[in-house]
Amino acid sequence: MADTHNTYFNSVDWDALQADHPIGDDFIAFASRSKDEIRAHQEKLFARCVDRAWRTPFYQRLWGEAGIEAGDIKGLETLPSLPVFDKADIMASIEANPPFGDFAGFEGYPDGQRPPVIMHTTSGTTGTPQVLLFGAKSREAQNLLLGRLYRFQGLRRDDVIHSVYGHGMINGGHYVRESVIHWTSAIFMSAGTGVETRSVRQVELMRDFGATVIVGFADYIKKLAKVAAEQGIDPVRDLKIRMVSGHLGREDKDALSEAWGGVDCFDWYGVGDTGCIAGEGPDRDGLYVMEDAQYLEVCDIDSGKPVADGADGDMVCTCLYKDDIYPIIRFNTHDVTRVRTGESLIGMNFKRIEGFLGRSDNMVKIRGINIFPQAMGPLLEEDPAFAGEFICKAIRDEAGRDEFTVAAEVTGDRSDAVESRLRALLKQKIGIDIGVELAAPGQLSDLTQTEVRQKPIRLIDERFG
Repeated sequence: MADTHNTYFNSVDWDALQADHPIGDDFIAFASRSKDEIRAHQEKLFARCVDRAWRTPFYQRLWGEAGIEAGDIKGLETLPSLPVFDKADIMASIEANPPFGDFAGFEGYPDGQRPPVIMHTTSGTTGTPQVLLFGAKSREAQNLLLGRLYRFQGLRRDDVIHSVYGHGMINGGHYVRESVIHWTSAIFMSAGTGVETRSVRQVELMRDFGATVIVGFADYIKKLAKVAAEQGIDPVRDLKIRMVSGHLGREDKDALSEAWGGVDCFDWYGVGDTGCIAGEGPDRDGLYVMEDAQYLEVCDIDSGKPVADGADGDMVCTCLYKDDIYPIIRFNTHDVTRVRTGESLIGMNFKRIEGFLGRSDNMVKIRGINIFPQAMGPLLEEDPAFAGEFICKAIRDEAGRDEFTVAAEVTGDRSDAVESRLRALLKQKIGIDIGVELAAPGQLSDLTQTEVRQKPIRLIDERFG
């Protein structure tokens, strides 16, 4: 008797997937449509997501506790009246319903009809790793979004991509690999982190296989340029890198570009739950929100209400393509951005954001000033002595006063004069006086864990015991 079980590949309607989320030239054409046409597309997909959410115990509980009934959700205009959720709610769901929680919506499918499910976890950067669950259709939608973004940024068929995203249970490396091999024609090298493939060996692989593109997190990509130089391999003369695409946050793209010989550097943003939300295009004028697949609100950190364009706030994401497993409607990433105003230089009508400006749950308020630890790196880059690595420390003294210190690696002289110069620079940029500690290159690696983590640690908060 034939096995009638759905497999990953035969459970995806590939034509329908690309009709909902076009790729290549079709993507450019769709993103250039009128805002009304784009909104109509979003509404169609959102209705499917709401239908799936009502079949999911997590949303039945979340919305029910808020007094929301099925007929109350009329369309996207209803979103601001719906409750947000975040990682804490997902972790609570898992604790109450181990091991997968009740947010996936397995119960919404008749016996034997649940689609294939892919499981990974987050990296655990902000705490205990979280289970991530994907249906085959929504997984491939995620893959398509990132693959088309790479192509939008300039990835070519003959490129060789060197990836430094991690693997194991972590989603990142697997997701990026699938994006490239399923939705581009480039050759993919899955090097991983410095633990998976030693940094020296990574540089050798780039040289030996003619890598032309590096993808990953900016901190480690910059480190690899230094490792190459230390091994006598000139990052410009001996390697063929022409493009970097990764999570640059507020990193100084000029510094990253210069480290690799003036290559084009592109930023993109997403989290494990949502996949790619936004990314830079060839104009590098803000990050385009993938509005055929993601509906992004920027909301006030304290009140949760949507803010005006140009104001900082938390990114709250609704994934318009996730209508199979783990629907995501108003997920608060707690990552901060602002919407860019003005018209696109290339005629696209997708919303643009500044990118990742910091985490609101990692924000430190010192003497009335909000400080995002991740923002210290780009500020320090303005001083030639800064060696690229830093970590922030927050303490509360005996009088109950919060103090903030930035420990920074510097080259050459670590004198009082250098410390005073960096203190003056940060005071000018932030508006208050904060402490500065100087360290030799490499001295902070045990604290930042740049070599072993995809996202280095940037804050040690000792205020709460």
